[in-house]
Amino acid sequence: MHGRRAWFRPEPSVSPAEYAILALTLCAAAGLQGSIGFGAGLVAAPVVGIVQPSLLPAFVICLGAVIGLLSVLRERASVDVPGAGWALAGRIPGSLLGTWLVVILPLELLTWAVALSVLGAVAASFIGWKPVAHRRALLAAGALSGIMGTATSIGGAPMALVLQGQEPARVRGTLSAFFLAGSVISLLMLALAGQVRAEVLATLAALCPMVLAGFLLSGWINRAIDARRQRMLALGFSVLGSLVLIAGLLLP
Repeated sequence: MHGRRAWFRPEPSVSPAEYAILALTLCAAAGLQGSIGFGAGLVAAPVVGIVQPSLLPAFVICLGAVIGLLSVLRERASVDVPGAGWALAGRIPGSLLGTWLVVILPLELLTWAVALSVLGAVAASFIGWKPVAHRRALLAAGALSGIMGTATSIGGAPMALVLQGQEPARVRGTLSAFFLAGSVISLLMLALAGQVRAEVLATLAALCPMVLAGFLLSGWINRAIDARRQRMLALGFSVLGSLVLIAGLLLP
């Protein structure tokens, strides 16, 4: 019995104040991803890295899996299953390529390349570039997402750019299915490496009510989001993700 209680004990070094910060962060992360289909890692990873870096990366990936599952269940009627499948087919080799690039290239160079490529794609979108979500585009976006997610932990932008302009529920559902599957694969790999510790799961479990609250809030927000607004939010947070990466390079 004592061992069972211990398994559910959150990370002991997290203070009440840090729990409050994590709770608000996870609520915001769930609200964002529940509204535009990605962005939880962009919000959560920097804060978790400051408050409790020992929880990374498994904590943020687990969070993405939870929000992805909730989103898929809510948007299940709108999920483009073949589209998500093609993107996932690109993500797997993309993740392997990203791992190889991390090994052979300086991290700073790789991060600059990722950030500038996203900013370039967003700029092209603002001046009229509208990609068509066909098989090759989805494969390429999935591969780029795998490379970026592996190298920088921020991999939502390529998929969001390819799906921009589609019906909001379809975008959210398809992105969520893609990231749910990708998160499960990543967690299995981390578990084999011994990185999914009981403390990580227990800390997330303790904060799940705030994740659920943020996700439920996103359902209310979604009523006011049409395709144009969702596109602008997706482009805006893609830019923000790139700026976060650049700031990490420039600031000591």
